[in-house]
Amino acid sequence: MTEAELIFTALAELSTRQIAESDQAKGMPKNKVAARKGGGIAKKARLELEERTGRSVVSGSNFLPPGKTKLPGKAGEEA
Repeated sequence: MTEAELIFTALAELSTRQIAESDQAKGMPKNKVAARKGGGIAKKARLELEERTGRSVVSGSNFLPPGKTKLPGKAGEEA
């Protein structure tokens, strides 16, 4: 991942956690709402940066081609 991708991921995670804490979210449905709101905050920031710089934040640098991934618990086997 690029530095920008890491920063926007961290923003989404921090926003989600703080929203969940302030809403006192308990259980999957309420935390899912907080996650969508937190992700939306990071999305708006990413889109604004991309608009102002004319460059995409998202890169393909962390992409693994099909057949190169391994499933958890299946050591040595390809997916």
